[in-house]
Amino acid sequence: MRIAFYAPLKAPTHAIPSGDRRVARLLMQALSLAGHEVELASEFRSYEGRGDPARQAAIREEAGGIADSLLRKWRENTPQLWFTYHVYYKAPDWLGPRIAKALGIPYVLAEATHAPKRAGGPWAIGHEATAAALGMTARVFCLSRDDEACLVPLVGRGRITFLPPFLDPAPYRANGKETRDAFARQLHLPESEPWIVVAAMMREGDKLESYRLLAKVLSRVVDLPWRLLVAGDGAARGRVEAAFDELKDRVKFLGALEEEALVRLYGAGDLMVWPGVNEAFGMALLEAQAAGLPVVSCALRGIPDVVADGRTGLLAASLDEAALAARVRELLMDEGKRSAMGAEAARRVAAERSVAHAAERLRLLP
Repeated sequence: MRIAFYAPLKAPTHAIPSGDRRVARLLMQALSLAGHEVELASEFRSYEGRGDPARQAAIREEAGGIADSLLRKWRENTPQLWFTYHVYYKAPDWLGPRIAKALGIPYVLAEATHAPKRAGGPWAIGHEATAAALGMTARVFCLSRDDEACLVPLVGRGRITFLPPFLDPAPYRANGKETRDAFARQLHLPESEPWIVVAAMMREGDKLESYRLLAKVLSRVVDLPWRLLVAGDGAARGRVEAAFDELKDRVKFLGALEEEALVRLYGAGDLMVWPGVNEAFGMALLEAQAAGLPVVSCALRGIPDVVADGRTGLLAASLDEAALAARVRELLMDEGKRSAMGAEAARRVAAERSVAHAAERLRLLP
């Protein structure tokens, strides 16, 4: 099947790495692996973050011209299905519904969210557009069960399919003691102490709050040996580093790492700890598990769809620093449990959360 693929929040070709860009690329990979011919329809970004209705209307108008141009392009050899990844009130899909209707082809969404509380607010235009798009879908793929409740009234359960987050596990398998030795020499780290790994962008809002909570959590386990290795960068880096000021002798800030270096870092670590404030599901949590790291996080939003509590990591019920610290302490003190959970994490990702597994779910589309 020939598929037109689109990601209105952030195109898979976007210059700045992010979880959103990563999932878009993985979806295109999975669709291709499923035997489909996938074409990136447009790099047009519909995101409007300030709540400016005039700007939102201008984006809608611009999108209309792009849609008309695509329809002219596809006058012959039209796609057989339109597939949009990640729509919500700040980044609605102004292209897919219009084009799918004009061409008479199925319209499919993956990771769509709809929050009733946004009705009538500063993003009412995007909120209403997202509801309309959901109403015409042939299929909605949910990457998090947390999204389903608000989608059912608009879509019905019959058109919703759970597609858990996935990745290609192959790059994460070839890490061993040599990787850890290299990091120990480079960063002057004691190999005998557990290494906690974090990989997250440093920006204002939820990411910064997660970093701040992480610092509070780790301050509760300073009686135990550990080192924290942080991969990430961004506009809030100064504030992130300030949050760890009292722990700075135990923390190494590595900056933004390319994918290959990040894979090596996961392979050198012992566990990942990330509170996940308002995290949709957390691709970094899945990546760490693919490399055999157990995860400590919170059982909020889509994180339980990524981390199997008690099997591949430990989840606190809420964003409570004492509860998170207790789970970190448990894994820091029990190397055997860390090892067993890490092995199960790698096995589960390879068996149940691989791009090949996702491709099977995407093989038959409407």
